[in-house]
Amino acid sequence: MDISIQKSKLKNHQTVQITGSKSESNRLLLLQALYPQIRIENLSNSDDSEVMQKALVSEDTCIDIHHAGTAMRFLTAYFSIQKGRETVITGSQRMKERPIQILVEALKTLGADISYLENEGVPPLKIIGKELTKSKVALEANVSSQYISALMLIASKLENGLELTLNGKITSVPYINMTLSLLNSIGIQTTFKDQVITVQPAPKTIAEQTLTVESDWSSASYFYSLIALSDVGTEITIASYTQESLQGDSVLADIYTSFGVSTQFKGHAITLKKESVVEASVKIERDLKNAPDIAQTIAVTAFGLGLECFMEGLHTLKIKETDRLVALKTELEKLGAEINITDKTLHLKASESINANVKIPTYNDHRMAMAFAPLGLKVPLVIEDANVVSKSYPEFWKDLETIGFQWA
Repeated sequence: MDISIQKSKLKNHQTVQITGSKSESNRLLLLQALYPQIRIENLSNSDDSEVMQKALVSEDTCIDIHHAGTAMRFLTAYFSIQKGRETVITGSQRMKERPIQILVEALKTLGADISYLENEGVPPLKIIGKELTKSKVALEANVSSQYISALMLIASKLENGLELTLNGKITSVPYINMTLSLLNSIGIQTTFKDQVITVQPAPKTIAEQTLTVESDWSSASYFYSLIALSDVGTEITIASYTQESLQGDSVLADIYTSFGVSTQFKGHAITLKKESVVEASVKIERDLKNAPDIAQTIAVTAFGLGLECFMEGLHTLKIKETDRLVALKTELEKLGAEINITDKTLHLKASESINANVKIPTYNDHRMAMAFAPLGLKVPLVIEDANVVSKSYPEFWKDLETIGFQWA
């Protein structure tokens, strides 16, 4: 389904409810599979979390996780410790191109039985579950934090727990801290000191408890962009959020002050308000190594406001649903941008106009669709394969329509 967005204007003082964080939900779903005493509220309704849920209760020998990268990494670790169970885990064509060798080698170091069924280093995988007897492993610290979290999530089920050494500069620390915090919340002891993460074996009993997932900050980013691209005085309230968030993308509240947007926390909601016009001379500069998923949104916001933007720490974007750096460059140039990329940086030059009625393909990437949609406040444009948003935010288009967006 393609969506032709007419040039739109937000209705003021609207409220939008966003479901739980995909990142928190998928971690808790795996922990719930290991410890059924856990109950979860405000679970993400994303495709990724639904895929994760289904896979964890499935008794099939072949599990297809489609485009869900988090599920692929977490489930690879999970099935590795399902003693006596043989599982094949596969996915979409793009998933069969996304690297997983670092995680597989780490699990093998711990004693796992995993083999590649097609090409070396990528899914599909054949996993024969067994008891993992070793407890020490090392990883390069600049890899995807999902590899690190996958190991941490199963660590408490290992006989001697886990000592995980990270070599070099660590990427996406907030996501590692999120995993540690969730483990601690169910009674599992951990430490993270001097590049070494330790996870103790689980206590004999895990208390019955209900954990509430905070709403997704990555999804909030699109509303920050919408407010940034709106008139001064426009505001919107989104729920349900906390000021002490586990999610790295909560840095949005700070980043978007550069775009003239304020964030007010009240109860479990935040109100975003366009406070001021940003001068054309402003240059946005950010290191996003701890929050790479919001890079697309920030780049599009800066372009929509005609601002120069330089971002670094983007090396993990090349192995996402698509090569997001290349996709951003391609589509922003069609809209009239001048942009340069390396394998870990993006430099957008200031511009004065936006080409109208451009068709934006989404590359099987939900964030491409949602990051570019706010430009509908500036010009009409077409988002191709718009249903791709269901991967993380199925209600996205419905919510945009509610707050004033119009389709041709």
